Amino acid sequence: MAVWVIGDLHLSFGVPGKKMDVFGPNWENHPERIAKFWKENVTDDDLVLLPGDISWAMKPEQALIDLQWIAALPGHKIMVRGNHDYWWSSFSKVQKVLPPSIQAVHHTAVTWNNYSICGTRLWDTSEYSFHDVIDFKPRPDKISKPPMSKEDFEKKVIEDQKIFDREISRLEIALQALDQKAEKRIVMTHYPPIGLDMKESQASKLMEKYHVDVCVFGHLHSVFPNKAPFGEKNGIKYYLTSCDYLDCKLLRIL
Repeated sequence: MAVWVIGDLHLSFGVPGKKMDVFGPNWENHPERIAKFWKENVTDDDLVLLPGDISWAMKPEQALIDLQWIAALPGHKIMVRGNHDYWWSSFSKVQKVLPPSIQAVHHTAVTWNNYSICGTRLWDTSEYSFHDVIDFKPRPDKISKPPMSKEDFEKKVIEDQKIFDREISRLEIALQALDQKAEKRIVMTHYPPIGLDMKESQASKLMEKYHVDVCVFGHLHSVFPNKAPFGEKNGIKYYLTSCDYLDCKLLRIL
């Protein structure tokens, strides 16, 4: 029995126009590469964690083909919502379309073979930044937008802070649902819960309070190689697991 993780699958079987290869060679044929590694390494007894940005679909029914693709691969899967999971309109609707081998956590927790897993999305925060480790390249298919006005930028900062504060509250709700008697307590977030310098953050303090062992997350793309290794802080191991950062290979964490 092993625990694997890979984030940001960005599947688009139901919306073919959203293929990820426009973002560079790291994304070419990425579903085929993921599936190859998955089938060669993961068994039906294993657990696979999927920390967000699962599908480009806009509705649960449209995401079904992507979910079925995941369900057909080995292992039991647990997923959390990402910022691009627009199909995830409500937790109840998501649960109705999930195949049997997939569970979702939405500021909730589940227990699997004495591992307790919880999760929530989180959001952008001014606590830390990752701009210095991301290779920002213009996309040939995208029209450049004019710079944001100072007023619009200030509004965005205020709105982002409101969303982040709400997500921090949801994180604590999820953490409270963890089984403290479990062998391992694992947290999935989509957005990173801590900065590259591993300094204490609002999210990290909460996870320490509830005795978390491992935290996995994604969201960051086009990260320069070996520039965002993260690591261990006060007993919690932090793993960046974005698909392109892992070269489309699942990471074994336990």
